[in-house]
Amino acid sequence: MVLWVSKKIPKPESYTPRDVIGVDINEEKIVYGDENINEEKSTGIGRAEKFKVLAELLQKKYSSPRYQAWKRRRGILNRIRYYHEKARNILVDNARKVAHEIVTTAKRLGYAVAREDLKGLKESLRKLPKNHRTRLLLMGYFRIERWIDWQSLKHSVPRVVVNARNTSSECPKCDHIGLEETGYRRLKCPRCGFEGDRDEIGKLNVRKRALKILGITGGALTPNSYPPNDRCKPESTGEPMNHPRGNPSRGGEEVSYITHVRTRSE
Repeated sequence: MVLWVSKKIPKPESYTPRDVIGVDINEEKIVYGDENINEEKSTGIGRAEKFKVLAELLQKKYSSPRYQAWKRRRGILNRIRYYHEKARNILVDNARKVAHEIVTTAKRLGYAVAREDLKGLKESLRKLPKNHRTRLLLMGYFRIERWIDWQSLKHSVPRVVVNARNTSSECPKCDHIGLEETGYRRLKCPRCGFEGDRDEIGKLNVRKRALKILGITGGALTPNSYPPNDRCKPESTGEPMNHPRGNPSRGGEEVSYITHVRTRSE
């Protein structure tokens, strides 16, 4: 006998945002915030890649040009599958937690959430070196985007998707395109002198474009204005592992969770 239990939770009321939290995603970390808030979270790619490498080493060890023994040895095959599944679970769990933290922070402050539109990223990956391309494909930008969209829908937080073109090469203060490198991942504007980390600049540009879309007048941007005491400290997140059923990007007035309970009758 199979028992399906469905519980409907009313969707929270929407609100008009007074500002925007910009989100910039790269290979190693996710940066989000505004002019005064700057939070950095790991994408989990480093931990996940270790298990992927272990799986590939096992495949290589039990393979030869004529015969791939790992496909026929159940113990080795199960171990390889375990390593791949472990890598995937690390990335999924990390994306879910970071997305929940970003959205709950935005809701607490009365902000909207803005992210880049990275639909055309796969075509540009072909131009990158193989190792870099493999890490980006393993990380999966779409996974982080999907969970940000789902958490925004779940908590009724306004979401804005902006064009990703030149977000890391445009000055967030004077709009000049063509920033110059001054150090490792540090850029400086030759026109106004604004200098900052590459990821922080990307975050500020995402926020700036979202403010224009929403018609919100943002505050003055000053270089290196990140006082530690004013930084936002998101509350700890303990969201239960309730994964969305179906497509998380669907709208609706209610959010439904479905639990599958299987029982056996003698």
